[in-house]
Amino acid sequence: MAKAIEAFIERRGESEFDRRYGVRLDRLSRDLAHVRRDSEVILESLALFIRFSITLHAHTPVPDRATQAIAQERFEKFVEKVGRQIASGKKSLSKDNGGGGEG
Repeated sequence: MAKAIEAFIERRGESEFDRRYGVRLDRLSRDLAHVRRDSEVILESLALFIRFSITLHAHTPVPDRATQAIAQERFEKFVEKVGRQIASGKKSLSKDNGGGGEG
């Protein structure tokens, strides 16, 4: 009887919501923190890559029409590749994908 009363008193401190959903909400909060961290890493990597690329190509001559056409074609292939990767669920940086796959 004393244990039942003690258990009842301890449960009064918990809300029904916490008992039912607390573990799930904690897991979701951790997952969201990981997504946020991963997004920050991706954005920082992209920013550094762009800065490096701009620095590297800062003194190149203005491209002619043929060079612009090649660049446009490469960009379109890149966008198509990103679309295929996203649609297929593949990740370029995953260990089982060899770090990039096809070109």
